[in-house]
Amino acid sequence: MNETPDDIQLELLTSLGDIEPAIWDSIVPTDYPFIRHHFLLGLETTGCTTAESGWQPCHAVLRERGEIIAIMPMYLKSHSYGEYVFDWSWADAWQRSGLQYYPKLVTAIPFTPCTGPRIAIAAGSDVTRTTRALVAHVEAFATQKGFSSWHCLFPDEALSQELLSLGCHQRLATQFHWFNQGFENFDAFLGTFTSRKRKALRRERRRVQEQGLTLQTLVGAEMTEAHWQQFHRFYQFTYAKRSGHGGYLTRDFFLKTAAGMGEQVIMVVAADAEDAVAAALYFRSGDTLYGRYWGCEREYDCLHFETCYYQVIEYCIAEGLQRFDHGAQGEHKIQRGFTPISTYSNHWIAHSGLSEAVAHFTLEEAPHSDAYNQSASELLACRQEPDAG
Repeated sequence: MNETPDDIQLELLTSLGDIEPAIWDSIVPTDYPFIRHHFLLGLETTGCTTAESGWQPCHAVLRERGEIIAIMPMYLKSHSYGEYVFDWSWADAWQRSGLQYYPKLVTAIPFTPCTGPRIAIAAGSDVTRTTRALVAHVEAFATQKGFSSWHCLFPDEALSQELLSLGCHQRLATQFHWFNQGFENFDAFLGTFTSRKRKALRRERRRVQEQGLTLQTLVGAEMTEAHWQQFHRFYQFTYAKRSGHGGYLTRDFFLKTAAGMGEQVIMVVAADAEDAVAAALYFRSGDTLYGRYWGCEREYDCLHFETCYYQVIEYCIAEGLQRFDHGAQGEHKIQRGFTPISTYSNHWIAHSGLSEAVAHFTLEEAPHSDAYNQSASELLACRQEPDAG
């Protein structure tokens, strides 16, 4: 276990309401929307991240001589739902060993598999020294409380490599992101495809129009309370159909938290005549769009592709955004212009024997992840092969 420096102390917040928004946000050097005070506190106050939901806030604030030098969102988890990094087999291994896997500590953005900052360090602080001090304090806290582990999910590659050097085992996974290659318009983007695939994408878009559907992209204040009510209904309906429950997020989260994020929120709404029938919700930073939630209450051919891919690729091009992070899953995205990329997670395990077992697991898993990325990249190359003749 890493040693804790004597001159640096860890403070743990059971609610983000215990720290002023301006103080928390002043440490965050980015407009990445999910680590902002408004978003994280909104998850708490609308009932999404609570002890009852299995996401008990336990946010880390690191101080040196009283001054905040780092912050890190963290939760005490009593299950592994809503994380998108699957460790159910680890929980089974703990149980077979006569040990308890839960509760565990998790640094993550709840219900959000989007890579981004997980540790924010104050300007002027030494990044490596501060990161190591924070990790050491979290390990000491977990050990003192008898927690099984600490997990950092979807950090950027640099932080993941630093955590790996500190003994936090690294796992790799694959997502599919769209990258803006300086496209002037959607047709320029289609120009990167073979003729056959261009025709297929245009046919999908045309099919939506043939069904009499219209789509509208709304930004910030353009969304009314009625839009948010509709979206929550679509979200619940789709979750219930897919997973048998109404989703992780409450209606108040959409009405109060998401609706309060200004132009960082985008909604694409599909309508059949006068009736809204589907919608997709996105968040953005200065250079990236994050696709988060989709819902529909009627089935239409190709509507998901139009609402969740093509409309927002047009938006990214028009806004000059460089990347579209659509979240987890989806090899089918390759055929629609998305590129396979690696994502990361890191895992500190308190029990030495089980830590060794997890180390072996991650080492054996890594080549399979690399092979999958390679095969996905080959599919990407096929998409872009020149037309014969």
